[in-house]
Amino acid sequence: MSTVLDLNCDMGEGFGAWTMGDDLALLDHITSANIACGFHAGDPATMQRVVRAALAKGVAVGAHPGLPDLVGFGRREMKVSPADAYAMVVYQVGALAAFARAAGGRLNHVKPHGALYNMAAKQRPLADALVQAVHDVDPTLVFFGLAGSQMVAAAQAAGLRVAQEVFADRAYEDDGSLAARGTPGAMIEDAAASLAQVRLMLQGQVRARSGTLVALQADTLCLHGDQPGALDFARTLREALTADGVVLQAPAPR
Repeated sequence: MSTVLDLNCDMGEGFGAWTMGDDLALLDHITSANIACGFHAGDPATMQRVVRAALAKGVAVGAHPGLPDLVGFGRREMKVSPADAYAMVVYQVGALAAFARAAGGRLNHVKPHGALYNMAAKQRPLADALVQAVHDVDPTLVFFGLAGSQMVAAAQAAGLRVAQEVFADRAYEDDGSLAARGTPGAMIEDAAASLAQVRLMLQGQVRARSGTLVALQADTLCLHGDQPGALDFARTLREALTADGVVLQAPAPR
């Protein structure tokens, strides 16, 4: 069983007067924060606030770039060329890195969001573009990508440090991809079932919806801050993993 695991959470996904999730409370239970950069969610004031709060609590700060789709929350696929994706990611990562630097800290990692993440997990040219963007902004950054996906392969080929990501609240398909939202059983809402899945993933495998065991590597675990009961879930999961002897810490940049 793996003995070291990062707990990451997507946050800073409010916009203007609208808020999503209890970011400040969640920071007490995670080790890495993936902060929206203004394309799928977030705005400058939100980015600044969450970056400062994360640094104050010793949580690693990461950029969470997505597609330019506020209405669809970045979860709708768009036809974007690798060149356009590259520019989008450079823009967003650069902005979040500036807020981290202005707050006296530094950017630790990058994790793509939503549809951009899922598209790049399967499309190597798109994965290469995202990885190249991160590399060109700062080659010391850690790249978060779906375990076993094209993003992981692209990041490894580019020489970036990679954290292979797994999910406690999402079901998997036989090829190691995440079951599409809206698919029956795609979202795991029972805390006990989620914890059982995490413990199995720490042993190097996950049970797909079909019942097949799929091999994977678990370096960082995603907790969704927008899911119902996110705070209680994060607290319960952290306590259980700590009791199991798992060391919870963020992956360090090169």
